[in-house]
Amino acid sequence: MHFDLWRSTRLPAIGVLIILLALPTNLLAQTHVMGQADIHKELVNAARTRQKNLQKARRIFSSDAMQKAMESARINPSQVNAAVSTLSDAELARLASRADKLDQDFAAGRLSDRDLLFIVLGIAALILIIVAVR
Repeated sequence: MHFDLWRSTRLPAIGVLIILLALPTNLLAQTHVMGQADIHKELVNAARTRQKNLQKARRIFSSDAMQKAMESARINPSQVNAAVSTLSDAELARLASRADKLDQDFAAGRLSDRDLLFIVLGIAALILIIVAVR
């Protein structure tokens, strides 16, 4: 009897190759990075966050004193309002956080009306510059 190494290892080698080739596709089919419902939920959350940030940013510029201050500085309030809508999500989030901080500082008495007007006029000018640069 002659022992042939190739014949005795051929069947187990083929079996191992079949398992290795079938395993990754099986794993990929079972694991999803993110489901469609999760993607939808993330999109809805992003849209809600953007809406809240837009409302915060527009609230700063909507007061009568702010409208008069912008007009006296020759800044068109409707142009500022339109420019706020074109900001990216990150820029809008920064503006909304600054708006919250201004509200807190003003409510705490750390800022006077005059200080608040100067800050908001500066922010309005910055928004117009950002939009003009794009």
